[in-house]
Amino acid sequence: MKISFRWYGKDDPVKLEYIRQIPSMYSIVTAVYDVPVGEKWSMESILKLKEQVENAGIKFDVIESVPVHEDIKLGLPTRALYIENYKENIRHLSKAGVKVICYNFMPVFDWTRTQLDKALPDGSTALVYYKEQLEKMDPLKGELSLPGWDASYTKDQLADIFEKYSRVDEETLWGNLEYFLKEIIPVAEQCDVKMAIHPDDPPWPIFGLPRIITNEKNLDRFLKLVDNKYNGLTFCTGSLGSGSFNDIVKMVDKYSAQGRIHFMHVRNVKLLEDGSFEESAHYSPCGSLDIVAIMEALHKNKYDGYLRPDHGRMIWGETGRPGYGLYDRALGAMYITGIWEALEKTKGKEG
Repeated sequence: MKISFRWYGKDDPVKLEYIRQIPSMYSIVTAVYDVPVGEKWSMESILKLKEQVENAGIKFDVIESVPVHEDIKLGLPTRALYIENYKENIRHLSKAGVKVICYNFMPVFDWTRTQLDKALPDGSTALVYYKEQLEKMDPLKGELSLPGWDASYTKDQLADIFEKYSRVDEETLWGNLEYFLKEIIPVAEQCDVKMAIHPDDPPWPIFGLPRIITNEKNLDRFLKLVDNKYNGLTFCTGSLGSGSFNDIVKMVDKYSAQGRIHFMHVRNVKLLEDGSFEESAHYSPCGSLDIVAIMEALHKNKYDGYLRPDHGRMIWGETGRPGYGLYDRALGAMYITGIWEALEKTKGKEG
């Protein structure tokens, strides 16, 4: 297992030198953030980013994300150009030593929450998704400003893209995803870069838009679209775990045994009765997921891929990007590393 940490580049208030001080930290997870979606990343910008990371004493192995242009998801004729650009990005990142690329296929919105600073009983603040709050929101009225969606859209542009998606149901989206995979996975294999799709977060439709990377049945279907080890998963325990219908431990065991998990995002969520959820500390008793059992499944299957502590609370007075502060994610990293060390030492004694 290789512990990694998300970093948002030079404007991230969390400094690389601080991340480096977290014991067992192996790799930085980052991206080129100043290039519009669908365009090529230059080797110059990639190598500059690589230099920043490696000068801090950490490896530059994982990119999250290379965004997929909406025209690809919509299956428009213009997707050909954007797919060629995507292939070129895979080639460029491979030349820079990248081993895994995380991406998602969520229409318009990425991970979606209704509140970024919900005060928890211990005084920390966390990201939450309250179903009642979401039902009162209408992105087409220009009143929605949340993480996980492209704020560069004007109101008219957003209305236009929603109109286009009105003709895209789940099966159409599956077909467009299959087309995309059949184009890029051969390039990824040639470049020895593993592609790792991130599940939909939360794993159900948002604002009437289809979502398909949501449950075990659909993950099985996804992996069979192109049955190749370079076509794999970013298994996010918090995203899939937000749905009570997902047996997370079983799924981690299954897909890690198949060698199809290339990247793990580990975080905890507290599920509420109405389908809402609150993000919590990584410690198992704080949420609804058994982090120890998740790590046991990975360890049993000799998982040697990348893992990062996902969204953290804001604690100890820290301010910054919601969900991506230093302190709680560092606690999560050490909690996960501690579990792994105990599993390793227990295995040694049993052997």
